[in-house]
Amino acid sequence: MTMHNVLIVDDECEIREAIEIYLKNEGIRVYQAVDGIEALEVLKEQEIHLILMDLMMPRMDGIKATFKIRESKNIPIIMLSAKSEDTDKILGLNIGADDYITKPFNPMELVARVKSQLRRYTNLGNYKESDDEINVRGLILNKNSRMVTVEEKEVRLTSIEYRILELLMANKGRVFSIEEIYERVWEETFYNGENTVSVHIRRIREKIEINPKEPEYLKVVWGIGYKIEK
Repeated sequence: MTMHNVLIVDDECEIREAIEIYLKNEGIRVYQAVDGIEALEVLKEQEIHLILMDLMMPRMDGIKATFKIRESKNIPIIMLSAKSEDTDKILGLNIGADDYITKPFNPMELVARVKSQLRRYTNLGNYKESDDEINVRGLILNKNSRMVTVEEKEVRLTSIEYRILELLMANKGRVFSIEEIYERVWEETFYNGENTVSVHIRRIREKIEINPKEPEYLKVVWGIGYKIEK
């Protein structure tokens, strides 16, 4: 069984140490960084499978670090922040995070979120389709390489964005509600994930559509949900 490597990025030593204890109990190898600059150095030297990223840190904060990481890597990033407002959650998702946890957090919930993201990241597709590629009018998703291209140009997606697009493309023409998308992709019961799903849908559109305001592929069915047009 492969051991997963998680990087904890937080300027508070007590938080890093506490999270490390819980993750190590789950058989996860842990690396630590005090800010974004140190996190980027760790990523150069170690194979990291998931990052727990604090939002507010000195030198380089979580926003700048996430932007930088997303230039070359699509590993899951879970944002940690003491802020609880919806606008901050949306900000974290908009800059490329896959999930968001507000401090103070329940350690068991944190571990569950980490394991869920790791499971999705390392699983190369659960959806029933015989072919390795799904092609929708020039939008191509390759399940083996996890690569997405539009008109032969590669599109860089986060792991959550990839999973949403894979779900919709594997079921072309079917409308999925926000609740169903959340529960299928996040593998958690839907409580109030509407903003989370909507932000990810918007980011996918910005990456795959020529004009996101008039999407060719990812369509909204008002009052119901989203679908990939056949």
